[in-house]
Amino acid sequence: MNNFFDNQRMLNLIWKRKIHFLLVGIIAIVLSGIFSGPTFIKPKYKSTARIYPSNLSELSEESKSEQMLEILNSNDIKFKMFDAFGLSEVYGIKKDDPHYITYMFDIYGNNVGASKTEFETVEIKVLDYLPQRASDMCDSIIHFYNKKVGEIRKAKSFEMVEISNKLMKQKRQELEALIIKLKKVREESGIINYTEQIPEVTRGYMTALATGRGGSSDTKQIKKLYDNLATNGAESYWAENQFNTAVRQLDSLKTMHEINLAEYEKNITYAHIVESPFPADKKSYPVRWLIVAFSTISAVFLALLVFLVLDYRKEEE
Repeated sequence: MNNFFDNQRMLNLIWKRKIHFLLVGIIAIVLSGIFSGPTFIKPKYKSTARIYPSNLSELSEESKSEQMLEILNSNDIKFKMFDAFGLSEVYGIKKDDPHYITYMFDIYGNNVGASKTEFETVEIKVLDYLPQRASDMCDSIIHFYNKKVGEIRKAKSFEMVEISNKLMKQKRQELEALIIKLKKVREESGIINYTEQIPEVTRGYMTALATGRGGSSDTKQIKKLYDNLATNGAESYWAENQFNTAVRQLDSLKTMHEINLAEYEKNITYAHIVESPFPADKKSYPVRWLIVAFSTISAVFLALLVFLVLDYRKEEE
């Protein structure tokens, strides 16, 4: 066996049986050409599209194109594609098959794919028996992607709308309670605005005392208000500040609510189409020349092994 794969031995054998190798090669070419034809292998047509993510915000360490790939390859979009194009019939898988989903995912994955390019765009490739359907499937994947992202963002925005609504309701209730409190303090103490009244009342009372009008009716009224400011001023000041703070907070909540509501109601796309799909005018699968070449080389190599064994056994005898 030491000289079984000897180079000189193989060259001599090839020359000796050149006619046989020639016949094997011709037969392999003819048969592989026939069996790789449309009669035995149904041709498939490829449609491609390139899209760029837009109106997305980066999450954690994922880039926008990686987010796009996650959604494009999601099971939700796959199921929508199955239903939209009746792919169970196209792929010949019965829905009552116990392994229906496994088979469908496997065949779909072999015919449909999405990958990131070096320029951060995402390329969608679809292989199908009909060129128009392949192109339509590319378009539908983009459509379902936009719809899916829109649903995700709408759900998030709606959640924020509900939260801001709840917070506004609470703040309005708080504001109503403060209005009642402030009204009561003002009615009982006569303090309308503590910050503005305290310097004026103090100045007026001090002036009346300084001019010797301490016993006049006006001075008594000023003193009464002065005493009220001293007794109830802190409560009035607190109520005023709480009221003003609540008003500012309610305004901020209204602004946040309007922004979230606008986000919820707007309809935008999340994929910028760089290259639109179109029906192919030439099949992409099978590559007949590759099949013929591989089959021919394999047949000739197998023939070489057979002839080497036969020749070796003949010498052993």
